[in-house]
Amino acid sequence: MVKWTAHAITQLRHIHDYIAQDSPFYAKRVSDALVRKTFLLDELPRMGHKVPEINDESVRELSLYSYRILYEIKTTHIDILAVIHKRRNLQAEEIPRDL
Repeated sequence: MVKWTAHAITQLRHIHDYIAQDSPFYAKRVSDALVRKTFLLDELPRMGHKVPEINDESVRELSLYSYRILYEIKTTHIDILAVIHKRRNLQAEEIPRDL
């Protein structure tokens, strides 16, 4: 089961709202596509790449458009941790995780 953290949902809303300033149509399209991209994780949890800034096999990422979808593979589910722009410098401490 894929679960979105509150942090990731907030980031997704910010992305939507930012794009919606120019195009509500594309804002919905991009945010929907980001969510749909995570649907495959139930079947293929290791399909993403390891996040180099975190260096933990259980924390991986998918790429779509200009965004990185960071997620963590847990024993019983998958947490979507963050959705960030690819140009942004990622600091490991910025990604809230339940350790």
